[in-house]
Amino acid sequence: MTFDSNKAGEHRKLQLDELEEIQNDAYESSTMYKAKTKLEHDKHILRKDFSPGQKVLLYNSRLQLFPGKLQSRWSGPYFVKHVANHSAIEVQDPMTGELFKVNAHSLKPFLELESHEIEEILLMNLVYSD
Repeated sequence: MTFDSNKAGEHRKLQLDELEEIQNDAYESSTMYKAKTKLEHDKHILRKDFSPGQKVLLYNSRLQLFPGKLQSRWSGPYFVKHVANHSAIEVQDPMTGELFKVNAHSLKPFLELESHEIEEILLMNLVYSD
């Protein structure tokens, strides 16, 4: 009887070792999958770097509750005066000259159109022909 119980105990120990090995493999596989998924996700994140003198738009969070259908959520342009650590940026309103600090996550670069890209259309001088 002792021989059979020893054999059964060894068999049980081998089963537990195999189970632990399967769990370790699953953990490693899961860790590798998460790392790959994070890399893929981070590839699509645009890093915003701001420099002093740059024009930016500020997200207006007050319009979140009941925004007008065509009302823009961005205000500005503002000028970046100082870039501090931890994404704190000091911006200046060009109209009033007021300086205030905002989080970089609520800013986006202001893109100006070139003067040759803007076409002026006068509605009074349009001629319709049939």
